[in-house]
Amino acid sequence: MSFSDSESSSHPRDGGDYKFFRQISRDRLLHEMLGSTKTGDSKAWKILIMDRVTVKVMSKSCKMADITDQGISLVEELFKRREPMPGMDAIYFIQPSKENIVMFLSDMSGREPLYRKAYIFFSSTIPKELVNHIKSDSSVLPRIGALREMNMEYFPIDNQGFLTDHEQALQTLYAEDAENSRHFNICLNMMATRIATVFASLKELPFVRYRAAKSTAPRDLVPSKLAAAIWDCISKFKAIPNFPQTETCDLLIVDRSVDQIAPIIHEWTYDAMCHDLLDMEGNKHVIEVPSKTGGDPEKKEIVLEDHDPVWLELRHTHIADASERLHEKMTNFASKNKAAQMRSKEGSELSTRDLQKIVQALPQYGEQVDKLSTHVEIAGKINRIIRDTGLRDLGQLEQDLVFGDAAAKDVINFLRTNQDTNPENKLRLLMIYATVYPEKFEGDKGVKLMQLAKLSPVDMKVISNMQLIAGSPENKTKTGSFSLKFDTGKTKQANRKDRSGEEETWQLFRFYPMLEELLEKLVKGDLSKSDYLCMNQSSHKEEDQSEPRTGSVRKGSAPTTVPERKATPHSMRSRRTATWARPHSSDDGYSSDSVLKSASMDLKKLGQRIFVFIIGGATRSELRVCHKLTSSLRREVVLGSTSFDDPPQYITKLKLLSEKDIAGAPAQPFKPQYW
Repeated sequence: MSFSDSESSSHPRDGGDYKFFRQISRDRLLHEMLGSTKTGDSKAWKILIMDRVTVKVMSKSCKMADITDQGISLVEELFKRREPMPGMDAIYFIQPSKENIVMFLSDMSGREPLYRKAYIFFSSTIPKELVNHIKSDSSVLPRIGALREMNMEYFPIDNQGFLTDHEQALQTLYAEDAENSRHFNICLNMMATRIATVFASLKELPFVRYRAAKSTAPRDLVPSKLAAAIWDCISKFKAIPNFPQTETCDLLIVDRSVDQIAPIIHEWTYDAMCHDLLDMEGNKHVIEVPSKTGGDPEKKEIVLEDHDPVWLELRHTHIADASERLHEKMTNFASKNKAAQMRSKEGSELSTRDLQKIVQALPQYGEQVDKLSTHVEIAGKINRIIRDTGLRDLGQLEQDLVFGDAAAKDVINFLRTNQDTNPENKLRLLMIYATVYPEKFEGDKGVKLMQLAKLSPVDMKVISNMQLIAGSPENKTKTGSFSLKFDTGKTKQANRKDRSGEEETWQLFRFYPMLEELLEKLVKGDLSKSDYLCMNQSSHKEEDQSEPRTGSVRKGSAPTTVPERKATPHSMRSRRTATWARPHSSDDGYSSDSVLKSASMDLKKLGQRIFVFIIGGATRSELRVCHKLTSSLRREVVLGSTSFDDPPQYITKLKLLSEKDIAGAPAQPFKPQYW
């Protein structure tokens, strides 16, 4: 019997194959936990028992087939009635709570335990008193095959992303009088525990940096409080076997105050458009596809996930780029069909829908064709919505506001001439306008804009609630109307500068989240030490150096470089073209700059990992940037957050910030996504 943490290192530090974040999590669950129980006379089929949290940890990393391959014949929930199986061994993957321990002991104590032997793995650090409680039961002790801390209480959502599953963190931590609720500290402590298990799991010791408070308001202190709680947890991990004693990576903790535009602006990637414009439930969507028998269209539920190579390639590309690539892929497949070749010779140009019908008749490409056809339908649906709602004009105005190419008259003119625009889209436009031009919402100016946009006071309350995240205003207006005043001393008429060093790209693709700039400054050593403090001891030389730290814990690490960018901003107006297109090459279905082909990158030369955690919800644009920077900075960038929000979800959460009865409400029961 082993009373210890799992001892194997989760990634190679001296060569070997590099593994990304989610792959490490998956391997630890399957091999380090489930696989470790296949010893001696315990190689037979086993039962896996989990609680509400750990079943989500497992389902976010592994498929049921993966678990079955490790000798699991049955998956059970801890608090549901279970049939006794005294001839089988059980694996418990549970949180180290008193309730769970009591339930485990009731299963395994006495003369007739439910199972022959139990292997117990905890998702986070177990208090000593609970270990002693287990040891005190003399009937249970001989039946325990292992007792270990897996330290895995986070939920991977991407190859380089994870959540702590705090959907209501924005309300719990930033709502009016949130600090007076007992849920405030409970939320912060649980968040810290789960983030800390990421570093325990990967055997990484981070430099913990966080956004410094600009005032003494409790909401402004949230990042510093979280950083302190995380550091307290991580400091205790140095006793874990093979855990590093010196820093091996970076952790940057911020909240939504660093960028209030990213969660609401229209992001024009295929991934963001799917979740913003389509009626999706998680990563699932129902579409109508042409019937293979020629009848009425059939309904089909599709899942957009990493196992789909087409999705993996296209998700971070501009929607127009994705549409063109899909057309090229269809053309490539159709060129193998004689009927299509004949029609092309006759001079009739084939539409994407025509190509789709032809390609569906190619039986030898069944699975590939099915995936391509699905994405053709989705992209077509998105493009129709964009056209029917006039979204390109709105998107242009949004980005012009952000980059200083539009002013008040442009917003007012748009609202006057586009009365039929969706209310939510008008609200999003005004939220961006308020961030760039906060003075335009002082006094009764906000009321007039609300009337012009024909929005309700409830909708406009969202804008005033943005102040709860931005920080407490220094001066309050004397009017009875709602007002919004961010840090006007620093706010200019452009929220960010064009990244002029980057290659020509698609129209409406100039926006980038501020996270990209922050991470590049972190790597270059340019991150302000007054705006971003470090929890680690000040004696570290790294904190006193002005040069960027580019070393790696792995052999053969390449030096980290950041492309130089011109400091002078410029207007993108002169670069607009009549088409969304830019040149790109394409081969037999996968374009040359495909995400799939990035696998050729020499992973052994990646430097130290960078972790960034956003309190209050992350966006798809920020996840995209983490993938992008992993390639350009040669360091794996892992994004963590309390939740993953699309614009409608984020706006709803902002509305609830002024609802006192919402903050700290219990989370909804979890329904496993894959099982």
